[in-house]
Amino acid sequence: MVGTGSLGRPRRSELVDSDQLAADCRGPALACLGERWFVRSLDEGRPRLLATLARQLRWRWAAMGILRARGEAAHQIGCGSSGFPSLMSVSVQPAPDVSSASAVADVHLQNVTKAFGDVIAVDDLTLTIRHGEFFSLLGPSGCGKTTTLGMIGGFETPTSGQIFLGDQNVSKVPAYKRDVNTVFQSYALFPHLDVFENIAFGLKRKRLPKSAIAASVSEALRLVDLPGLEKRRSAQLSGGQQQRIALARALVNQPRILLLDEPLGALDLKLRKQMQIELKRIQQDVGITFLYVTHDQEEAMVMSDRLAVMNRGKIEQLGTPEEVYESPSTAFVAGFLGASNLISANVVSRGAAPGLAELALSDGTVVRVPAARVPSATNNLQIGVRPEKLRLEPMTAPLPDGYNAFAGQVILGTFLGLSHQYTVRGAAGTELIAYVQNLGATRPPTLGETVRLAWLPEHTFVV
Repeated sequence: MVGTGSLGRPRRSELVDSDQLAADCRGPALACLGERWFVRSLDEGRPRLLATLARQLRWRWAAMGILRARGEAAHQIGCGSSGFPSLMSVSVQPAPDVSSASAVADVHLQNVTKAFGDVIAVDDLTLTIRHGEFFSLLGPSGCGKTTTLGMIGGFETPTSGQIFLGDQNVSKVPAYKRDVNTVFQSYALFPHLDVFENIAFGLKRKRLPKSAIAASVSEALRLVDLPGLEKRRSAQLSGGQQQRIALARALVNQPRILLLDEPLGALDLKLRKQMQIELKRIQQDVGITFLYVTHDQEEAMVMSDRLAVMNRGKIEQLGTPEEVYESPSTAFVAGFLGASNLISANVVSRGAAPGLAELALSDGTVVRVPAARVPSATNNLQIGVRPEKLRLEPMTAPLPDGYNAFAGQVILGTFLGLSHQYTVRGAAGTELIAYVQNLGATRPPTLGETVRLAWLPEHTFVV
């Protein structure tokens, strides 16, 4: 390590290469020496050393806090208007990225199984979560999503298989030695500690200097938009504020991955929707990988870069929210992620029109589907279409060119505020649900009225 003078500052005679200094200062004990080097570099106008420290050291929160406390302009180290995320992309000549975190997946599960006695909770699961993405595990109760999160966090030990954080196999590493933090649904704030002490708890366990802790806590509170609440107790905070404090406490330690176990479940609907946007904003600001567990389809689609739908310990489908929603690969995914109309059908012909196949419903109605989505089997298929893709029209209206059509009687109408929901029953008893946006521009259908549902072939999927 670099020596220090009588005042605890590095002696000028012992100045070293900036890359070597950053390597020496890395780890839990870095803050004391690293902070002093950062301040001295700021004083002496040494941009390369300043940039190296700001980018490579794990106390970027403290670095930004020091800048704010000193009143220095953030652009001195290439920061943007938000400050924190730009510390990773300084404008001066960068030093080599010795961590190479971006080149390695943050989480990788290889053939992981977890059994509780005779019950298989997670069944031969293989999954890769990329660096810096917001990834969600979505599924009903008992599907294995929380058990998977617990194994990544070290709260559960896999029965078989391997778990990697970066390039390190952590399958048998205890939770406290893993570079992860967890935000639970209950928040688990310490009621006897104020906001500052709650957020600083992990930093104090690492024995960081008081100045670095204060700067880090201040920056964490700014990030979650709660500056100035350091002295409040948790009982004096609203549910949304408690959720943000729990998030700040987890983020302030700068983990490789943040695990979130349905953290919005205790909030009311309006606040939950607000926090969905806030969580996504915070994740984009800090650039940390988020693994989010939920049974709420809307939450997963609003926040996720990618999501995996789980059922009975296995992943049914993985992809972006749009990919999984628009092209579900199984009937379970189609029914769980949003509302779907699933109808039994058999293949009548392939290639009746360019790129399209024709399938017959039980009442004889023929619908066209993209041929690439039709499997080799010809019978016992199910076609699906989302309710919002359907156009509800009177039978007297002309059918648009190229559209599929389904005729039936309106048996139920429900007002949902943003839209109306109608249930239409066909001649063979098949029922479809359609959403009609509440524009107030057309006469709503009456119960018992015969109507036509029309939709484009490309909006049809096959499972």
